[in-house]
Amino acid sequence: MIEARNVTKFFSVVNEDRTADGITAVLSVSLTVDDGKIMSFLGPSGCGKSTFLEILGGLQAPTEGGVYIDGVQVLEPLPSTRKEMDDYRRKYKFLSPLANSMFKNRPKHDIAMIFQDYAVFPWMTALQNVMFALKLRGIPRREREGKAMVYLKKTGLADSQRKYPSQLSGGMRQRLALARALAVEPRIIMMDEPFAAVDTLTRERLQDDLLHLLNETGITIILVTHDINEALYLSDEVVVFSANPGSIRNRFPIEIPRPRRRSDPELLALGQRIEALFKYDINHESEYSI
Repeated sequence: MIEARNVTKFFSVVNEDRTADGITAVLSVSLTVDDGKIMSFLGPSGCGKSTFLEILGGLQAPTEGGVYIDGVQVLEPLPSTRKEMDDYRRKYKFLSPLANSMFKNRPKHDIAMIFQDYAVFPWMTALQNVMFALKLRGIPRREREGKAMVYLKKTGLADSQRKYPSQLSGGMRQRLALARALAVEPRIIMMDEPFAAVDTLTRERLQDDLLHLLNETGITIILVTHDINEALYLSDEVVVFSANPGSIRNRFPIEIPRPRRRSDPELLALGQRIEALFKYDINHESEYSI
C-alpha cells in the first residue's frame, strides 16, 4: 500500500531583483493507494500533479509530510530550517553527503516511472533498451536477453526487437517504454501523461494493453493525465486536484466492473461532472450541477 501523509512541496525562487520568493506546488495532500489498483490524477495544468507523482516515486523529497510504501518511508523531507539542519547533521553525522545519498535514501521499493517523452535510448535497439534496464537492476548477463524478449512479446514488439526507436511509431516507442518498465518486474508503475503524444486510436489500444498487463501482473499503477475519459476508463479511483496550490479537490471511486465500455452512460455522466468542476474552478461558472 502507498500512503501519502500531509505532503507539501515548496519551491524557493530568486527574482531578477534578487529578492526571495516561492511557490507552494503541493499543499497537505494525503491519500492511500491499495495494491493492484489504478489511481489517476486529474487537474488543470500547473496544479502539482506531476510534482506529487515524483514525490510518490522518490524523485523529489517533500518539504513537509512523507510518503510510505508498506510502512517504509520513501524519502525523508529535506531540512528547511536551521534547527532541522542541525537535527539532520546529528542524525547522519557519521556519513558524508555522498555516502548519505547512497545509503540513507537509496531506492527501497520496486518502482518504475514512465514519462510522456518515452525515455528510451535512441542509440539502442528495442531489445538493447530493455536489456539495459535489466543490467541496471543487476540481472546476470546470461538472463537478460531471454527476460527482455518475454516483455517485448507481451507488448507486441517481438518482431521489432532489432529496430531503433527512430524506426518505431510513437505508439511502439511508448510500448517499448512500457516493456522496459515491466521487465524489471516492479510492484508499482508511475506514469506521467504516457499516451499524450499518440493519436486517439493508438491511445485507446495502449490503454487496453495496460489493463491487460495489469490483469496479468497485479501491479499498482498511478497515472497523471489531462484526459478525463482516459482516467475514468482505466482507474479504480480518480483524484481531482485543485490549482494553486495543488491539493485534493475531489475523489471519485469508479465501481464499474471491467471490461468497461468507453460509452458507458455512467462514465459519461461522471465525465461531465468532472468537466463541470474544471469549468467552475477556471471560470467560476458551470452549466452542470456539481
